[in-house]
Amino acid sequence: MLRKEIAEQLHRSYMEFFEKAERNRRWNLWEDVPWDELDRERRHPELALCAETFLAVEMYLPDYVAQGLECVRDSSKGQQWFQASWGYEESKHSLVLREYLLRSGHRSPDEMYAFEQRILERRWKRPFESPRQMTMYGSIQEMATLVIYKKQSRRAMAANDRPLTKIFQLIARDEAAHARFYIDVINLLMTEDREGCIADLAHVFKHFQMPGVELVPDYDARIQVMREGGVDRGVFIDEVWFPIIKRLGVTRRELARASRLAKANGGNGVVEPPVPAAGDETDAAARI
Repeated sequence: MLRKEIAEQLHRSYMEFFEKAERNRRWNLWEDVPWDELDRERRHPELALCAETFLAVEMYLPDYVAQGLECVRDSSKGQQWFQASWGYEESKHSLVLREYLLRSGHRSPDEMYAFEQRILERRWKRPFESPRQMTMYGSIQEMATLVIYKKQSRRAMAANDRPLTKIFQLIARDEAAHARFYIDVINLLMTEDREGCIADLAHVFKHFQMPGVELVPDYDARIQVMREGGVDRGVFIDEVWFPIIKRLGVTRRELARASRLAKANGGNGVVEPPVPAAGDETDAAARI
């Protein structure tokens, strides 16, 4: 259990997150996407495949929410309510992507049903057990998906697909807010146990992997199409790894030291900046 002071600070952080979301960031699927500008005659199969892949990862939302709530069940109210709010916002991402695929004509209702049934044959399991490590996983995940959606919005804009551009922009804005909250939580936890947090951060960075790698059917083939919009080693280091450790006030030297200690104690250390565990050329293009 967290100390009372930390738990209360986490609750205040969530209330700030929630207030900003309610006042400034909530968006409407029917009113905030320019559906009337959909051009069913101009097809962009590669963009549709990207949207479908993101949708596939979103469809594991029941697993994410159930396991996430279980993980923080005995933690702070702030983390519990954030998990519930996060699930609501992520559900909108799934709904709007599904709606785009159907309204644009890229997928028929029968094709969508068959795809959804295939997706739901598998279940997601959380990659780390402790709430603190899962919070760190969440910060990396949200930063990576933020980068991905920003890239995808530029691709959609170049294709003159205004509805999809707007969808990606709305989702990216949510992802940025989620990442900020996770980082705020980690900063609070570090006031109580900085060394332990850095050790956990090094461990999570070492073993991080986007969930789509093991869940989405035909993931490798999809990646070949999505390559331009993904996160390779260089992008991961520059736009995910460095921003996170900067916002946490953690140095590369501290992470390297934590890795060496873990290796000395029988773990697997990593001194150089890490990449998603799927490999140097991983396009971390899933889970949003």
